Amino acid sequence: MKSDKKDSDNKDITLVSIPGLSIKMDKKADFVHLKAHGPLRKACAPFLKRINERLKEEKPAFVDEDKVIASTWLPPIPSKAFNRLLLAETQIALGRYIPETVSFEITRNCKCDCEHCVVSGGEGDLDIDTVKRAIDDVLDMGAMVIVFTEGDPMLREDIYELIDYVDKERAIVNMYTPGTEMTPENARRLKEAGLHNLLISVYSTEPEKHDAVRRLDGAYEMATNAMKMGLDAGLLVTMTTHVSPKNIDELPAMYELAKEIGVHEFSLWESVPKKKGDAIISDDDRKKVLEMYHRINSTKGGPRIFANTYFEGEMLGCMAGQRWLNVCVDGLVKPCCYIPFHYGNIQESSVKDIWTKIRKDKHFRGQRSRCLMQETEYLQLVDKIPEDASKPYDIDKLEV
Repeated sequence: MKSDKKDSDNKDITLVSIPGLSIKMDKKADFVHLKAHGPLRKACAPFLKRINERLKEEKPAFVDEDKVIASTWLPPIPSKAFNRLLLAETQIALGRYIPETVSFEITRNCKCDCEHCVVSGGEGDLDIDTVKRAIDDVLDMGAMVIVFTEGDPMLREDIYELIDYVDKERAIVNMYTPGTEMTPENARRLKEAGLHNLLISVYSTEPEKHDAVRRLDGAYEMATNAMKMGLDAGLLVTMTTHVSPKNIDELPAMYELAKEIGVHEFSLWESVPKKKGDAIISDDDRKKVLEMYHRINSTKGGPRIFANTYFEGEMLGCMAGQRWLNVCVDGLVKPCCYIPFHYGNIQESSVKDIWTKIRKDKHFRGQRSRCLMQETEYLQLVDKIPEDASKPYDIDKLEV
């Protein structure tokens, strides 16, 4: 029996098989290697090379006998959702860009009052049928990561229904929450609904600093307890933070907190300016993040690190309008959650048509090694938004 299991573990598994391309997985012990065959293999070779390098050089977020989860931001290997990622990257290599990750701001409600919140102005949320139609549309377009976010999805009564609605053979579901509404029962319901990964932001290891960002007393304790409840329920859990010049030196202590709690990943996102004059992290700051990223991920034990400084910098480039799409709480659509311009509304146009419009914008062509919202030229465009205008601002009004 033991030798049969070994033979099974070493057997190639076909992940993708389409005319002109097959991608197989070779799994030996905890090592996974992907290899392409066929005339189209050159198209996906760069992406497979990057994936294989990460699988070889970095510890995964989670591994068991049946699957490897390289990052909580990626579908399990093997899975049908991961196969869709491979197909999408092949299409992108051929110039046909696909919104692989789609984030949905599904409610304005939140007990926190963060200054950095990007929720649109106005009142009310999209009805569940509209959200479901949009989910169907983006899945049909090739999305394989659905993210529910802003303000606190746990305050939307039908959150469990929305998570359950997403076809798990086509996409994983991640969810951001500040943790104020988490209970053991709610965590169990999230697991039963099929949530892939619970994301909770922490802004400092000092409770009073975190509470000040959230503008809510006790927010730190609620956040840390929520992560523990998620873990107890069997969820993947990610502690996340926005890296800024203000907290760059706190990252080691924050990692130790993530390690102490026992989360699967510590996710680092570079902060972007919300108003004119806001500080942007420096190249030296990025070097610190990358050093930490490579050092931690090559060291056994403890959670891995996800850093968009690497993922959207050295690996893939800025994902806005290329691999990422953001649906606002009122149905307006942006190239990512940080861009303050919208290109249409899902209540008036199809997601596919809006994506086509975004793809025609010159700013979302070619690979960029950093966020558009950190580039001087693009910020000059942002500065043209009238001071009294609500955001996101209609991009067509700027071009008139």
